[in-house]
Amino acid sequence: MKNKEVLNRLNLITCYLLVFLFTYTGISKLIDHSAFLSSLLQSTVIRNQASFISWFIPIFELLTVVLLLSNKYSKIGLLFSLLLLIIFTLYIAYMILFVPHLPCSCGGVLKELSWSNHILFNSFFILLIVISLFSTKHKLFIAINRTSRKPV
Repeated sequence: MKNKEVLNRLNLITCYLLVFLFTYTGISKLIDHSAFLSSLLQSTVIRNQASFISWFIPIFELLTVVLLLSNKYSKIGLLFSLLLLIIFTLYIAYMILFVPHLPCSCGGVLKELSWSNHILFNSFFILLIVISLFSTKHKLFIAINRTSRKPV
């Protein structure tokens, strides 16, 4: 297999793993919304915005899934995924360092992970996303006037 083919497959696998992850967590948070909101209310950092965040996060996760499934917008989906995972990881790190009682607002079976495993899990996905983003070439599209051959 050529390197380009391996990187394309890794990119595809990364997108599908993220689709599964964010579909699962987004739907879990919406199905058990009251528990998700309750755990957010326990966090001193985001307590004041808990109502907004309790709806924004799962909807943003599901929007990210739609973008990842679209060939045209998959790069944006990868960037949104990277943003979500970095924010989640920074939040977890803050909570570990500064908060004695750590409420878990994750969806589904991810609630069962320890906090250090959460960071490892997120870091694994962050690494996959970064590899996917940098392994594909970014093409710059320049529109050219057919008659004058000058960029428009």
